Amino acid sequence: MDVPVSSQQEVVREGDLLTLNMGPQHPSTHGVFRMVLTLDGETVVGCRPVMGYLHRSVEKLAEERSYLKDIIFTDRLDYLAPMTTNLPYAMAIERLAGIEVPERSEYIRVIMCELQRFASHCVAVGTFASDAGAFYTPMMYTFRERERILDVYEQACGARMTVSYIRYGGVARDLTDEAVAAIRELVADMDRSIDEFESLLTRNEIFRARTIRIGVLPPETAVQYSITGPMLRASGVAYDVRRAEPYSVYDRFDFEIPTRQGGDCYDRYLVRIGEMRQSKRILEQALRDLPEGPIAGRVPKVFRPAKGYAYARTESPKGEIGFYLVSEGRTEPYRFHIRAPSFINLGVLSQLVVGHKVADAVVILGSIDIVMGEVDR
Repeated sequence: MDVPVSSQQEVVREGDLLTLNMGPQHPSTHGVFRMVLTLDGETVVGCRPVMGYLHRSVEKLAEERSYLKDIIFTDRLDYLAPMTTNLPYAMAIERLAGIEVPERSEYIRVIMCELQRFASHCVAVGTFASDAGAFYTPMMYTFRERERILDVYEQACGARMTVSYIRYGGVARDLTDEAVAAIRELVADMDRSIDEFESLLTRNEIFRARTIRIGVLPPETAVQYSITGPMLRASGVAYDVRRAEPYSVYDRFDFEIPTRQGGDCYDRYLVRIGEMRQSKRILEQALRDLPEGPIAGRVPKVFRPAKGYAYARTESPKGEIGFYLVSEGRTEPYRFHIRAPSFINLGVLSQLVVGHKVADAVVILGSIDIVMGEVDR
C-alpha cells in the first residue's frame, strides 16, 4: 500500500496500517526513548521519535550554581564518555575568563579523552552487535576492554564514570607514574583488542546481512541535518573538530580521519573501529611527548568572569559537542547552553527507518549510538 507520509509525522491507522509503540521501556532504545512506528505489515512507513522522559533541566539548574559546581552536570550528560563532556565546558570557561592551561594538563586532557573515545566506542560496538542479532560475545569482549580504562580513571581521579576530572585551568589531579605505566600497558594491547572485535563481527555473515545497505544516510542529508561524528564520516564527509578547528594540543599529533562512503549501519560500525585505531595512535604520541610541569593554571578562589560570552566545541565519541556560556560577572553563569550531538543526530532517525522492517529499526537506532542523558538533558 502506497501511502504518502511525512517521515516526521505519525500516520493515522488506515486500512491495514498499524501504529506500534516501541519503548519507552524497551531494551533496544538504550534508555527511556520511544519510537511511534506506523507499519504496513512489517514495513515501517512512518516514524515519530518521542523523547523527554529523562529531562532534568540541566541547563537551567546550571545557571543557579557556581562554575565549579556545574562540572558535575557535564559528567551526567554523556555518562558513557564524561571526560569528553568535561573538556568543552572547561574550554568555554577558559575562553570566557582568559585562563591559560599548562602544557602538561593539555597532554593529560588528550590522553584521558582518547581513552574515553576508545571506551565509548567499545560500548557502541558491543551493544550494536547485540542489537543486530544477539551477538553477546562481542559485547563481553568490548566491555572487558572498557573496564580496563575505567580502572585507569579510578586510579587517576577516584571515579569510574562521574569523574569531574577536567576542570577549568587544568585537571583535578596529576597522573602518577603508576597511572602512566598502566596507560602505556593498556595502549600496547589496543590493536590486539580491536583485532578481536573485528574477528567476531567484520566478516560475520549474519552481522553483515543485518547492517549492509540498512539505514543509508546520504551525505547531503547528513549535512542538512547537521549530523556530526561517526554518522557523518560514514557518509563520506571527513569532518572532525580535532582537524577542522584544532583545540588543546591536537595539532601536534599525526592521525587520520576514518571515513566510509556507503553511509549504512555497517559503515558506521567500521568508522568507529577505525577511530579506535586512531585513538591508539594519538595516545602513543601523547604518552611519548608528555611533559613535566604544573597541572593547573592560575584561577582566583572566588571565580567571577567578567561580562561576556564564549563558545567551545570538541569532537566527542558521538559527534560535535559544544558549550555556550554567558557571564554577567557573577559566580554562576547567566546562560548555560549545550549542543548535544546525540539529540541532533536523532533528528534524521525518521528518514532512516522508513522503508525498512521493524527489526531493522532496532539496528538503525543502535548504529546512531545515542545516550539519553545527553538527548534529554
